Amino acid sequence: MNDSLQPPPDAPPFTLLCVDDEPNILSALRRLFRPVGYQVLVAGSGAEALEILEREPVDLIISDMRMPVMDGASLLAIVRERWPQAIRILLTGYADMTSTIAAINRGEIFRYISKPWDDPDVLLVVKSALERKELEREKARLEALTIRQNEELKALNASLEQKVEERTAELKQANDRLKQNFLVSIKMFSGLIELREGGVAGHSRRVADLCRKLAARLELDTKAQQDVFLAALLHDIGKIGFPDALLAKPVSSMSSEDMGRFRKHPLAGEAALMPLNELKEAAKVVRSHHERFDGQGFPDGVQGFGIPVGARILAVVNDYDALINGMLSAKRMTPEEAKALLVQSRNKRYDAQVVDAFIEMLGGLDKEQFKDLILPATSLEPGMVLARDLISREGTLLLAADYMLDATLIRQIQEYGAREGVQITLHIRNDRR
Repeated sequence: MNDSLQPPPDAPPFTLLCVDDEPNILSALRRLFRPVGYQVLVAGSGAEALEILEREPVDLIISDMRMPVMDGASLLAIVRERWPQAIRILLTGYADMTSTIAAINRGEIFRYISKPWDDPDVLLVVKSALERKELEREKARLEALTIRQNEELKALNASLEQKVEERTAELKQANDRLKQNFLVSIKMFSGLIELREGGVAGHSRRVADLCRKLAARLELDTKAQQDVFLAALLHDIGKIGFPDALLAKPVSSMSSEDMGRFRKHPLAGEAALMPLNELKEAAKVVRSHHERFDGQGFPDGVQGFGIPVGARILAVVNDYDALINGMLSAKRMTPEEAKALLVQSRNKRYDAQVVDAFIEMLGGLDKEQFKDLILPATSLEPGMVLARDLISREGTLLLAADYMLDATLIRQIQEYGAREGVQITLHIRNDRR
């Protein structure tokens, strides 16, 4: 029986406080409880019991009813107010029943034990009381554990959310860097052909910018706009193996042998781009950008709306830039002459809808260009923005349009002009527009 009365092995022993003014009663209680494993404290009066309670944690207090100065009822009432967690049991005689009931009401006593008591009964009463105490302990422990785990979970969730946000931001930055590096690589490839001899400096970039604007004007989706832009940057990549003399020739001056080689560059361009999954749609545009709306183009003779819309856009913009830069004929056309030729070729060489949208778009661009400032290098100021590409005498692209000048760049431009012995003038955006 004794083993069943002991607290769990990992729990601290229960502490009992026995209060009685008769030493033999205290000795009897101590002998009764000590073998069970409880820690037993004793007090000979109510005052002594209060002193012990001030310095020792007590789980259960057993007090005699009849004691001088402070009886058990008064003591347990005080204990109820100051140490309510301590279980309270009253020892009383049969003659004290009225006082016992009052004490129960005042001190919220767990049980009372009549004198003389039976040891097994006392042990069972105490066991029952301490089992209740153990349940209260466990309940408090579980509540504290739950609160702590909830706080830890909240902290973990907050930490995870922060880590997810940080990781998402890192991935976005990495993805943005990859996209930027990819675009830089594309621009680098598009510039390779322009390092060769000829007057094509800036051609691919100009065509790409106009193609993207025209695709947006025709309300193509974002992916299609990007594909057209990339295809325009790389549409001449198939010419990378052309000899310098062929690159320098306008199309109208090519021999039949030269033309035969020229007609193959869309296929070579597609073949160069197809291995990259991100460029597969752009590769199809490159293949078809010399097809004609009337079916007389190359390399496949596709006609009408069978030609990818990106290729129909690229065909118009590419030829416009080639006409005004002397790449299709030895004579350079003015922008108005080039536009007139595009209009004449509606529904023959070009898609009429694409031509009309492009001419309308160019009308707005021409008005803006009319307001550009033309300044010598000595009049440049930081913060000015180039309205047109800056091209060297050899046809090399020095600075692209839309580039913002700073003090260092202005000094380099001026030093370049002095070193080459040329007067450099630049087209600058007019801030007043």
